[in-house]
Parts: sequence; structure tokens; C-alpha cells
Amino acid sequence: MSGRTHVLTGAGSGIGHALARRLAERGDDLVLVARTQARAAELADSFSGARVLVADLADPGTLNGLGRQVDGPVHTLLHVAGVVDLGPVERLRLAEWEEQVTVNLTAPAVLTRELLPHLRATGGTVVFVNSSAGLTASAGWSAYAASKFGLRAFADSLRAEEVEHGVRVSTVYPSRTATPMQEKVHEQEGRTYDASRWISADTVVDTIVHVIDLPPDATIPDVTVRPVVPRPGT
Repeated sequence: MSGRTHVLTGAGSGIGHALARRLAERGDDLVLVARTQARAAELADSFSGARVLVADLADPGTLNGLGRQVDGPVHTLLHVAGVVDLGPVERLRLAEWEEQVTVNLTAPAVLTRELLPHLRATGGTVVFVNSSAGLTASAGWSAYAASKFGLRAFADSLRAEEVEHGVRVSTVYPSRTATPMQEKVHEQEGRTYDASRWISADTVVDTIVHVIDLPPDATIPDVTVRPVVPRPGT
């Protein structure tokens, strides 16, 4: 099922980079979203042949009109980018709350709106790479979890609206994955980072690719991916 076009956020690192690499290697066309011209140049170097659009997810207004910059069909829209800053509510900083809600929830909503006409034309698929924090909120995770709970609700509503247009909507909930973001989380938690304990980015990519490659007679609305190794103390 190659030869399709995918619009992807978060291709610069982690799960997004691994996913973009997998899709490019099998011959699919990529449209990547980069926050700056400098970042766009880096992505263009990493993914030869990809189209790169400049828009800052931290400033969703820059996404307005982006749909008009995409020529031709779009078969999947892959929301992978995200930010995380941990901390208790008693020390909640408004700027950190707003950044996480903006990047993790508002920007995907605006980008989805922009690309819906393209996705309806192909009977495409929207994939939200959420988090286990979008299912259960733990201490210190209030802002991030709130943004991910919101993203889950947005996906559910979108799915109900778009079924009549033939657009499928899937949410993937990876638990802790061995990425630079996870390394940052461990630093914020004051814990030693051991990548071998967590899911590899490629394993999450396997799941995403399975979702987008489904035949047209089926959909996977939600799928959770968890590491086999339990957390210490569990």
C-alpha cells in the first residue's frame, strides 16, 4: 500500500522521526511540518524529496491557510509532535500550561480542520499519537494529561463527525517510549533514564503503520501500546 501521501508533525525526533523514516523508505510521499525555516532545512536534508511546510505549533495561527499549501491528495494526517513539562499544580506556571495545551491540543485541531477537505477526497485516516497520560492522569502530570485528555475527546468527536465522509480516525496511546522526550521526563522526575526498560520508537511505528495500512473495511479507533517490563515498585 505504498505511493500514498502523509502529512506529519514531529518528524524531527523520536517517534515522529522513526515514522517519517519508515514511510519514506517504503516510497511514500511526505509533507512535513516544521516550526522554523532552519528546522525545515534540516528536515529537507534528512528526508530527500519531502515537502516541508513552515508553521509553529506553539502559534496555531500560523496553521491558518496551510491546507491551501498542500497540493494533491492526502491519505493520512499523523499528529506526532508534542511537548511535556511536569510539575505539581501548586507550582503551576501559566506559560507551561498554555504551551502544552496549545501544542498538544489546539494545534492538532487547527491542522485537522485545514486538511479535512484533502482527507475527505481520499477517504483518508487521521492518527493522533496520544499518550497513556491521555487515559490516566498521575501526580505532576496535570497540564500534559489535560492536553492529552482533550486530544482524546477531540478525536472521538472528529470520528463521529467524519464517518459519513469516509474519514477514519485513530488514536494511539503509547506508554513510556525510548525517545529524547522520555529522557527529559526522567530528568524532570529525578529518575535515572534506562532506554532498555521502555518501548522502542520503532515498535510504536509498527503499530501506527498497521493502523494506516488497514483495508477500507475496518478501522482501529483506539490502541494502547505498553512496555512489557513493569515500572519499579509495581
